[in-house]
Parts: sequence; structure tokens; C-alpha cells
Amino acid sequence: MTAMTATTATPLGYLVEAGRPHPLGATPDAEGVNFSLFAGAATEVTLLLFSGADDRVPIQTVRLDPETNRTFQFWHVYVRGATARLHYAYRVGGPWDPSGSGHRYNPEKVLIDPYGRGVTHPVWNRARACDPDDNLECSMRTAVIDLGGYDWEGDRPLNRPMNETIIYEVHVGGFTRSLSSAARSPGTFAGIVEKIPYLQRLGITAVELLPVFCFDPTEGERVGPDGRVLSNYWGYSTVGFFSPHPAYCQSPHEASHITEFRDMVKALHRAGIEVILDVVFNHTSEGNQDGPVMSFKGLANYVYYHLSPEDRQFYMNYSGCGNTVNCNHPIVEKFVRECLEFWTREMHVDGFRFDEASILSRGPDGAPLALPPLPWDVELSEALADVKIIAEAWDAAGLYQVGYFPGYRWAAWNGRYRDDIRRFVRGDEGLVGVVASRIAGSADIFQPGGHQPVNSINFITAHDGFTLNDLVTYNGKHNQANGEDNRDGNDDNSSWNCGVEGDTNDPLIDGLRRRQIKNFIAILMLSQGVPMVLAGDEARGTQHGNNNAYCQDNPIGWFDWELVERNHDIVRFFSEAVSLRKRHPILHRARYFKGTLNERGLADVTWHGCRLNSPGWSDPASSVLAFTLGGPSGDDDLHVTLNMSPENLDFDLPPVAGRAWWRVMDTSLPSPGDIVEPGAEVEITTGSVYRVSGRSVVVLISRPSVNGELP
Repeated sequence: MTAMTATTATPLGYLVEAGRPHPLGATPDAEGVNFSLFAGAATEVTLLLFSGADDRVPIQTVRLDPETNRTFQFWHVYVRGATARLHYAYRVGGPWDPSGSGHRYNPEKVLIDPYGRGVTHPVWNRARACDPDDNLECSMRTAVIDLGGYDWEGDRPLNRPMNETIIYEVHVGGFTRSLSSAARSPGTFAGIVEKIPYLQRLGITAVELLPVFCFDPTEGERVGPDGRVLSNYWGYSTVGFFSPHPAYCQSPHEASHITEFRDMVKALHRAGIEVILDVVFNHTSEGNQDGPVMSFKGLANYVYYHLSPEDRQFYMNYSGCGNTVNCNHPIVEKFVRECLEFWTREMHVDGFRFDEASILSRGPDGAPLALPPLPWDVELSEALADVKIIAEAWDAAGLYQVGYFPGYRWAAWNGRYRDDIRRFVRGDEGLVGVVASRIAGSADIFQPGGHQPVNSINFITAHDGFTLNDLVTYNGKHNQANGEDNRDGNDDNSSWNCGVEGDTNDPLIDGLRRRQIKNFIAILMLSQGVPMVLAGDEARGTQHGNNNAYCQDNPIGWFDWELVERNHDIVRFFSEAVSLRKRHPILHRARYFKGTLNERGLADVTWHGCRLNSPGWSDPASSVLAFTLGGPSGDDDLHVTLNMSPENLDFDLPPVAGRAWWRVMDTSLPSPGDIVEPGAEVEITTGSVYRVSGRSVVVLISRPSVNGELP
């Protein structure tokens, strides 16, 4: 039952009433603000009201009455006369029994609302928050945000089909923080808006933003060996799940979080670009037993986290980040679902990529569940029915679920695609069979679970690891700048430096590296599934061999816009390869190949080696593959040759009734001949054979001959 609605006055003026338990968070209306908080086994809750983000002293303290301001485990109060942009926090008291029950209630700590929509931390001090006592002078605040009144101007999520999606993974801050960006609002959501013309030039259809939920940039802050300050740059340690990160806003002190994020989404949608958020529900920024108390620990530690069954003061660390969120507890499941629905409904987000998503399938005891409630709840939610849901289907404790992540609609980062294509382009032999499977949509991985090619997110590089340029420039990682003696980061990168470690002035080696980059781009855009590229790869962005730049909020981790002009040939190649993929439906099928024939007698896919119909699946020495795609009615046929050997080789061309083959792409040729625009294709007049240079990709399309001679 809901508490009675008697009104009382506090000493400083705002009238307070019982309020209501739902919705959770701070909800303003025309006459005041309703505050509601889940506080588990708490016995006392105090609401602190502040006039500004950096106020050290509250303007009013409201002690909630457990008789009138509590409905079961939900504490609530209506503050009449309160308005949006007021800031608030809580103190919560209750039992202290970390080792037994797991309770960590401490009324000395100042806590932020898990449902807070405008978290600010201008006075935040992480070290002080780790102490048993807290201080109002160093804690976080949350602004009351009014979601109404924003003019969306008719904006809606774009709902682009998954098979037509091309994802561009980008860090909001790093994309425009460099002086080379010439952005008026560097490092912000507004900075992304400034670069929309560039994104349109590339042709990508969606940006996947590294974490934009409020995080603590001071986590792990230290000085690196080169004197640079190292910090939590990537943001994979969330503080406020309903709040855009204040550092990405121009005026967070004015509670502009929601408006600035919405402005970015609206502008991207106008440009035909979807917005996918990289979200982190597997752990929080509160860390382990020695970490700070800022929210969940002080509200219901035993509910929100997996605690050690031997001694509940310690946290299970399936995430590798100190703690693990207990995702399938009903309260936590409700929290995650409502968070996703908020970003979908109120912020018009088009999709989510879930970091270490396998944790979402773990039960209360930490073991994976056969039918985990949270992933299925997300899959079947009507409010989320049209959003893209993407899993990083593994976690730090070894649970690996690529191909069998719970649910049917979930796509997954295909780590095997990354590894197999890297090794193939490097020149490793005996991979043609597995590479064919990756190019065809990884049916061997996804089809047994009832999935389709659209469930496979294909990528060569991502934020975590080498950039594409560094993949062809370094044999080993060079992470000394991280201050961990080069122990961090992956040791197995399947990279090849093309003969010299690091930068070189040798034009032959540099030319080979450029060709290898184009080969990777070409294969990615020619593969069934959903391609994802790392921002900057199209311009040879480099981290100078650092494959774990999580702490590098500096030029190592930033987008260098001078490279766009310096490597304009690669940028152009990327854009044209994207355009080629978009023009040909046969390159982005929603279903697997079936062997059906088109009107010219070509199957939807036929595999070859240098000789037709002889792909050499069992040849341990082969590093070449060719395939023909029979285009559907109204589309061209395509013939692709992949020669990853160092030798120039002759490849047979299949006959195509009434047509000739025309060259669209040959990565061995200098720009702009490496890939041409529609109408500039070159007819092949060498008969039934095409010589393919070593370490190159060739794409031909079938068209009527203009020479009157058919091969």
C-alpha cells in the first residue's frame, strides 16, 4: 500500500509529502518533484537538496519518515515547490554486516540516485569516497531533469534493417579533442555533430559510441612514465546509468546533459546515421571491497552485486574490474530494462552493444543460466523490439557464448572473424575453408543456434587492441606508456609489421602496408554479416603500437584529423568500398546462401581457387581464395579473388552468359585505380584469366561488353 499524503514543512521552506514509490528517480511535475529510491534493508533515508552542482552545503535536508515515506523497500517523498535543475543526493542508514549479510549501510556516506538523469562531479574525490566517513565537500550530486519540453522536430529512431547496417565505433571525447579537429566544441556531443559531414562522406550508417553513461574519469588516475596523466579514458566503469557523461556536455553545471545528448541524436538521425550505445551493466565504478561507496553499495549491496559465498565482504570478479553486477536479481533486472527503455524512449537511441554481456546470463550463484531472465527480457520487450542489441558474448571469467548467447535477436561481436581474417591477410596458410565460412556469414558458428548472418558483427579492429594501421606496422604490443611495464594488453594480435617494426621511410614497406589495410577493408565490406570499423582506421590512425589505450586521454588515443588529408587515398578507398557494399544486395544478405541459381545460371555463391570450382579446402599450403556471387534480378554478378600469397597468380574467370567481367577493385593498383566509382569500371579483355598481384584483392562485376568480344 502507498503511504498517506500528509504535508509537512521542513525548517527551510519546501513542503514535503509522502510521495509515491514509482517511478524511481526524481520526477518533476508542475508543482514539485517526486523522489523515489530502492534502498533494500535500509532503516533510514535522508534526502539532501542543493541549489547547484558544486554546492558543499545542502539548502535543505529532508529526513524521510519510515511510516509515511516508505512502501516496502521503496523510500519516497514529494517535495512541493522543487523544480528542475535542483541538485540532490542521499544519506542511507541501516545494518553494517559486510562479512555476513553483505550489508554496507553507512549514513555518513553521500550517495547518488541510480536513476539520476544528470550526474555531476565537480567536487568529487574518489579517494575520500573510499574512506568510512564521507564529506559533502567531495561527493557527487544529481540534477533534477525535466524530460518534457524538448522539441524533437518529428525525430524517430531510424529502424534501419540490420543487414544494411555499417557500424563506426567512435569515442565521443577522443573524436574531436585534438586541436587538429578544429572543432568549436572539442570532446563533446556537439563535437560529434560538427563532424557529421565527414561521417556522411564515409558512408557509414551507425555510430557505436564508447560508453557515454556518466563514469568516473579519475578512476586509476596516475602519472605515466612519460609524464602524462593517465585516467579512465574509455569510460568502462559506470557511475550514473541514466545520465549522459558530464564531460561530454558543454554546460553540465546547468543540467544540460539530456538536451545536449538529444541534440546530437537528432542531428545524426537527420543525416541518416543511427546511434548505438556501448553500455556496461556487468560491473560498476564502485570496485571491490576497497573501492568507493557512491551509490549501489550504500543502497543494497547484497542485491546489486555478486558477493563471495565464503565471506560476503568480498566481491566476485567475473568482470575483471573488481565487482560483478547481479543482473538477474529481479530488482537489478528491472533497473537494466528500465534504463534501456529510458534511452530508447526518451533519447531515441537506435541500439545497444553490451560490454562483457555473458555476465548478463549468470544467475545469483554466478553460474550461467539456461534461460537467464535479463537477456530474454531485453529480447522480448515490446519497448525494445526495434532496437539493435549486440553482445560482447564473453566475460573475464572465461564464459564464452559467441554463437549461443541466449536469445535469437541478439547479434554478437564475432571474435573468430577478427582472428581468422587477420591471420589470412597476414599470409598464414591452410585457412581457406575457415575464411570462406567467415566471409559467408559464419554459419558454422551461428546457424546451429537458429541465427542468421545478421547475428554476426564482423570486425578486424576495435577500441580494445591494435588500430588497423598498427596491425600492419607492429609485430608486438608497445604499451610502455600505460605504466604497467608492457604487461597489459593482448600478447596475441595476429599482426605483421611487413618487415620493419614501427614507422619507416621505406616506400616499398609503406606501400605494402597501405595495400594490406585496403585488403582488410575490402574483405570486411565483402563479407556477409554486419561490418564494424574503428574510427580512424580509414585514415591510418595509430596508437604507436599501444594495443590497450584505455588510459590514454591524449594524442595516443585521440583521432588525428591531419591524417585524413595525409592518407586521403585510404579514406577514399574506404568510402568507395562502403558504397560498393551498399550498391549490391548480394553483399549484405539477411539470410545464408542457399545455392540457388539466377537467370544467368550462376549460384548465389560458388567457391574457387586459382582454378574454377577448386577452392582447395584441405590444401595446407594455400593462402588464396576466390568466389563468385550470382546477383539477384536487377543486380550484377560479382567475382572476388583474394591472393594473400606473395606471388602474382593467374586466376580463372567463370563464364557469365551474355556478359563480360569489369574491374571495380584491385588493391595492388595506385589510387584512384584501386577502386573506381560506378561508370568507371574497366572491362577485362584478357580472356578467361586475370593475373592477381601478390597480397591483393580484386573485385569484378558482370556487365554487357562494349567491345563485342566475350571471354
